[in-house]
Amino acid sequence: MSDAVKVGFVPLSTAPRGVLVVFCDDELKLGSASRKTLGQAAELVKRAAAASAFKGKNGSAIDILEPEGIKIQRLLVIGTGKPSDLKEKDFLKLGGVIAGKLNAASTDVTVMAEHSGGPMKPGQAAGIATGIRLRAYKFDRYKTKKKDENAQLRANVSIATNDAGKSSRAFSPSAYVVDGVEIARDLVNEPPNVLFPEEFARRASALRKLGVEVEVLDVKAMSKLGMGALLGVAQGSARPGRTVIMRWNGGKKGNAPVAFIGKGVCFDTGGISIKGAASMEDMKGDMGGAACVVGLMHALAARKARVNAVGAIGLVENMPDGNAQRPGDIVTSMSGQTIEIINTDAEGRLVLADVLWHVAKKFKPKFMVDLATLTGAIMVALGTEHAGLFSNNDELAERLIRCGIETGEKVWRMPLAAEYDKLIDSQFADMKNTGGRYGGSITAAQFLQRFVDDTPWAHLDIAGTAMGAPKTEINQSWGSGYGVRLLDRLVADHYEK
Repeated sequence: MSDAVKVGFVPLSTAPRGVLVVFCDDELKLGSASRKTLGQAAELVKRAAAASAFKGKNGSAIDILEPEGIKIQRLLVIGTGKPSDLKEKDFLKLGGVIAGKLNAASTDVTVMAEHSGGPMKPGQAAGIATGIRLRAYKFDRYKTKKKDENAQLRANVSIATNDAGKSSRAFSPSAYVVDGVEIARDLVNEPPNVLFPEEFARRASALRKLGVEVEVLDVKAMSKLGMGALLGVAQGSARPGRTVIMRWNGGKKGNAPVAFIGKGVCFDTGGISIKGAASMEDMKGDMGGAACVVGLMHALAARKARVNAVGAIGLVENMPDGNAQRPGDIVTSMSGQTIEIINTDAEGRLVLADVLWHVAKKFKPKFMVDLATLTGAIMVALGTEHAGLFSNNDELAERLIRCGIETGEKVWRMPLAAEYDKLIDSQFADMKNTGGRYGGSITAAQFLQRFVDDTPWAHLDIAGTAMGAPKTEINQSWGSGYGVRLLDRLVADHYEK
């Protein structure tokens, strides 16, 4: 977690220092407090707008250096468009736009949290603060020579609001969620020689400091449980696999937990069914689902969520040494079901199968949501704007869709049907681990469904959204931390009392 950008809340009347940020609408109107703070400098906004064809469009900006009539270094004017059109997620975006305009010299920043319609509500001011922090994230720990223009932003940001106390309280839980997103981004961005299964498990164990119960299952423990599907993937690597179970008990004792399961393939060569060399380096991010679960559990524990939650991650490397599993091998999963290995590069579903079964049987959760960078097929279907959603429960699916719209971490529901299920039946075992070229993301979900029994369940295929997705106003990182905000919202809106 980075503390490079510190965000606080102050009254609207606070005198600005360093960089001043104000908002204007599509008619170039400023809020009353902003006009008062600017004084004669308010006229500069209209002149600068005319010179740069600035129309106040949502997310647009003009930058005025050393403005006359006010003792500040820079004046940033951010467009909001029509105030009546502003949505909750727009304030997050506007915060990201602000952070994107700042630089290493922006040590003190004051943001006037009002638009032409009046002061922003506490939740809207908190959205601005959240967007600033999300955009300010940078992963450069391995750069020994850092150029000034790419330097980490380090700033004290004061959000000037109509009610600093309420705004601060509104931001408090969001700040912990941002910490969780940063943890997930860090994990995905780390190189695979640094972040292997044992190290990943060690980092997840740091959640104990927040009161999370953490259990790490080594190879001996997983063998005793019968996790033959997961161990089959791990056996080709010199780095042994791990399963990590994290429990946050913030709800009433005895209440069934909510559960989140993440695929944690710390590096994926494809195994014996080896991938092509092009872009194989990206396969360090094949643990984006596990990264999300760790970040989410941090967020829930840090903000003391009133819920019982289980986070479980299966951690392996998929490597092609002389002990690696082969196409044609048959493994026995923890459920007792047997699996014929058709393609060793369809490994994530094998890891998830055992972890899903373990969580379903041991913890009997209200629901399970698994996240996995599972298939390239989902990117063919949905690109990089939506994660694929598969579910056996309409209520859970609808809640995820709604939370995705509200957070901007969007999901799109895909089908599950018996006709697809037939494609993974095997002539030698209970099932095979691939169903052929067509409907690849669907047959992968059908495979996972065989390991959840009657537990309400959703599978999120995040191959297109967890790593290398297009940059946005609130994320400029290769590892996006996708899913932390989505699932925290799901818990907050529907499962906390």
